[in-house]
Amino acid sequence: MDVSKILAELQEERAQIEEAILSLEKLARGRGTRRGRPPAWLAEAEAPKRRGRPPGSKNKTATAGTAVA
Repeated sequence: MDVSKILAELQEERAQIEEAILSLEKLARGRGTRRGRPPAWLAEAEAPKRRGRPPGSKNKTATAGTAVA
């Protein structure tokens, strides 16, 4: 086992982890204050939004017996 090789690999991993942490911190900090369309990679990560009325909430027509005058 080469200790210097293991040390170099661990330092690379630490650098990658630090980059990931910084990226996540930037995302967490920037939530809510950003305006406009999100980047494509971020939009794919979120669930798609449904547009329009929810099912079952259509306007009901008043029937002859319950019509309000």
